[in-house]
Amino acid sequence: MPEAFKLSGMINGIISTFLIGALCTYCLHVLVKAQYVMCKKLRVALLTYPDSMKIACDIGPTCLRGFAPYAPALTNFFLIFYQMGICCVYVVFVGQNLKYVFDEYTSTKYSLIVYMLIVFVPFVLIICIKNLKLLAPFSILANVITLITFGVVCYYIFQNLEDFSDRPAVGSLSDYPLYFGTTLFSLQAVGVVIALENNMATPKSFRQPMGVLNIGMILVTVIYVGMGMMGYWQYGDGIKSSITMNFPIAEILAQVIILSYSLAIYISYGLQGYVPVQIMWTNYIAKHLEDANAKKKSFYEYLLRIVCVIVTFVLAMTVPLLGLFISLVGSFCLSALGIAFPAIIEMCANWPEKSHPKTLLFWKDILLIGIGVIGLSAGSYSAIYAIAGKLASGDY
Repeated sequence: MPEAFKLSGMINGIISTFLIGALCTYCLHVLVKAQYVMCKKLRVALLTYPDSMKIACDIGPTCLRGFAPYAPALTNFFLIFYQMGICCVYVVFVGQNLKYVFDEYTSTKYSLIVYMLIVFVPFVLIICIKNLKLLAPFSILANVITLITFGVVCYYIFQNLEDFSDRPAVGSLSDYPLYFGTTLFSLQAVGVVIALENNMATPKSFRQPMGVLNIGMILVTVIYVGMGMMGYWQYGDGIKSSITMNFPIAEILAQVIILSYSLAIYISYGLQGYVPVQIMWTNYIAKHLEDANAKKKSFYEYLLRIVCVIVTFVLAMTVPLLGLFISLVGSFCLSALGIAFPAIIEMCANWPEKSHPKTLLFWKDILLIGIGVIGLSAGSYSAIYAIAGKLASGDY
């Protein structure tokens, strides 16, 4: 988030992050409520996101009904792209931070790709853990490390602050789409929210004014605003894509925290990689292996997992630009999954009783769809353009 504030400017970043946080929270409410409406109509306990899109198109305006058979595939595409994008970000993060630490101790400065190749096998091993219960203890460890890292980050960013007025209040308009994508990536958690709501004992309490969703999103938004503001205030235009790379590398504390947090991100890779593997295996691959024996099925599942790791590493090595990759994933995937799709589902779920061209609900959803489309288009274009420029100039 500090790099996002560099793009937006200090005051603009504070205001815009709160507004985007409110938008994300509202769209999550829209999605969860619309799914509840459809579950009630169909008399089913719960719906997955892809199924929600399909059913919404089936029962919505006539112009969308022909799209219904393709809606699950499109939704899965964005979900897979999003999760694989997160995995790519994690690979770049770990590689960059390892290089940052070990460059302090080696006379030969190895390239980032070398450090990525060093960690390739460990990443393969963790994604090959099929049972989430085996990953759970490691996930707890990763959360503890993240909490400790947060404390150390606060220790560094509150030291010897410069004059607040030295930081520009508003950034360049051309950089705002990149800021938007980065902020969406940080704040939007549509997959986690759906899974959490579906597994709660009392799902209705999830959407209450003082429910889990509102409190959780308020806390997350406040934390990211605080980290973004203080990080940019401390380091200014010298802020890196990962704030850990602004730590004084000569200090042992900084080195320990950087390596520990890299371990936490490595562990999280196994959890994030689980999602695209499950989507691809369950929906598109397993049905072609119904007649195969268990050994053959297991072989192909492991092969899929390894291929996913290879794809994320190839992308990470090709585009080792952490900040821009985050912005691209946020703009392209979350503008759709977190803003436009929930509005489409709500419009269709309430069609035609409460949602039609003469209702405020209809035009509100049209506005949200417009915001999603503009965010996706402008953010993706800006990120791809910036990535191409960096790669062409060798500035990475």
